[in-house]
Amino acid sequence: MTLVYGIKNCDTIKKAKAWLTKHNIAFEFHDYRVEGINEQMVADFFAHLPWQEVVNKRGTTYRQLSDEAKANLSAETALALLVEHPAMIKRPLLIHNGQYYLGFKADQYAKIFA
Repeated sequence: MTLVYGIKNCDTIKKAKAWLTKHNIAFEFHDYRVEGINEQMVADFFAHLPWQEVVNKRGTTYRQLSDEAKANLSAETALALLVEHPAMIKRPLLIHNGQYYLGFKADQYAKIFA
């Protein structure tokens, strides 16, 4: 089973879902805002991907953090922040055949699903 995690109104999520659909790849979509997220999920993401890469530092939510919060960011503080603000998780987060991937690029997906 292929899982895609994100937020439905995200443009990158829309592109990833369209690519998967176009290539007839079955997937399940988990919308953080609708279905929620918890510490165990984020800890699982961190167990498979570097926590620094899971945190989306380009988004509005991250940019609105205080300078102190940004300076003191660690795996532990990031975990709590991502549970509270799932929009700060880089999107999409894809799980396919037990492997975890971040972001969407058509050529990357072509390799994953080759």
